[in-house]
Amino acid sequence: MKNLRNRVIAILTAFIIGFVMFSMANATTPAENQAAGEKFLSENAQKPGVTSTASGLQYQVFNEGTGVAPKATDNVTVHYKGTTIDGKEFDSSYSRGEPATFPLNRVIAGWTEGLQLMKEGAKYRLFIPANLAYGERGAGRDIGPNSALIFDVELIKVN
Repeated sequence: MKNLRNRVIAILTAFIIGFVMFSMANATTPAENQAAGEKFLSENAQKPGVTSTASGLQYQVFNEGTGVAPKATDNVTVHYKGTTIDGKEFDSSYSRGEPATFPLNRVIAGWTEGLQLMKEGAKYRLFIPANLAYGERGAGRDIGPNSALIFDVELIKVN
C-alpha cells in the first residue's frame, strides 16, 4: 500500500511539474502582449477598409446599418464575437444563441466608442488596443494583461 501511495504521489508530482512548465513556456508577459498588440495594430492600420480613430481604436465596416446610432448612455442589444489577436475566441453571443443587452457606458472603452460609430443594423469589426480594452489587469484566463482584442459586433437595437 505504501508503494502504491508513493507511485501516486510521484505521478501527481510529475503531472504538476509538467503543467507548470507548460504554462510557463506558453505564458506571455504584459510587455510581450503590449508589443504584439502594437505590432498587430500598426500592420492592421495599413489594410484596406480599416479606419483608425484618434484614440487608437480601429474598425472595419461590413454593413453600415440604417437605424439609430446609440449614445454612451443608451442600452444596446448586440450579437458579438470576441477574439484575441491570434484568433482565440473568448466570448460569443452567437455561441450562446442569444444577443446581449447592456448599458453602453458599462463596457470597455473601445466598445463605448466603437458602437457610437454604428447605427442599428450595422456590423463592424472592432480592433481594440489594450488601453481601450482591459489594460494592465487583463480579464480571466484568456485575456492577458495589455492584450489588444478583436470584436465582430452587430448592433441590433438601441434601447
